[in-house]
Amino acid sequence: MSIFSRWLAAFALLTVTFNPTQYNYLTWLQDHGSTNLSIAVLVGLLLAVGYIIFLRATLRSIGTFGMALVLAIVGAVVWVLYDVGVLRLDNNSLNVWLGIFALSVVLGIGLGWSHVRRALSGQTDVDDVED
Repeated sequence: MSIFSRWLAAFALLTVTFNPTQYNYLTWLQDHGSTNLSIAVLVGLLLAVGYIIFLRATLRSIGTFGMALVLAIVGAVVWVLYDVGVLRLDNNSLNVWLGIFALSVVLGIGLGWSHVRRALSGQTDVDDVED
């Protein structure tokens, strides 16, 4: 699984949960959650498991400081694109998509960072010790 596919999985998780269109879990939950409570709970639990997997792996591989650093780099890229006139920030939907993209980059890099570090340094990360 490449770093791109890890990012794509993080982007999908965030987009399924919320996006500026009407096709997301939170909007569906508001409109139909009370009539389909069992489905709403099941999908909510599946999304929670996805978030736990991504957040735990990200915190273990790059930590809170690494997450903030990656988010700062993505923010700086957006700032540069805005300064050179490539990006306009007056569209609220675009701003939400940029936020989803930024968070998915953090989660995708966090999930794949151990593989990148191993490829660069030749050393394997081992967090769990079995007795």
